[in-house]
Amino acid sequence: MSQQPVLVVDFGAQYAQLIARRVREASVYSEIVPHSMPVAEMLARDPAAIVLSGGPSSVYEPGAPQVDPALFDAGVPVFGICYGFQAMAWALGGEVAHTGQREFGPDTSRVNHQLPAMVVTWPVLGSKRRTRCAWVSAM
Repeated sequence: MSQQPVLVVDFGAQYAQLIARRVREASVYSEIVPHSMPVAEMLARDPAAIVLSGGPSSVYEPGAPQVDPALFDAGVPVFGICYGFQAMAWALGGEVAHTGQREFGPDTSRVNHQLPAMVVTWPVLGSKRRTRCAWVSAM
């Protein structure tokens, strides 16, 4: 296993353990850390990448967990899943819109070639495919 960990930031998802296990199954060491961990402490672990897990919150809720934007200036690849992706978009000044519908089931995600290289590929797991089938679970 790689010595540099992939940190899985836990925002309360039921599947944070599953994410960490799947990363370890790819022969990469992973650790689950709380969303309250300061960015400096995360970076002190010299992570190969950081996964922002899902969770039950909405970025619009008062007191919802937030992501420190300094995380994105560190040069470490960051991957957001469900709430983690919303928190990442929100921290980077993006808009998180309500669709008025619950989302659950398979969907295809497409990588935008205009994104920085560290976003286009997931270097820790070696993926370079432009489209992926993903399971959507946003309530």
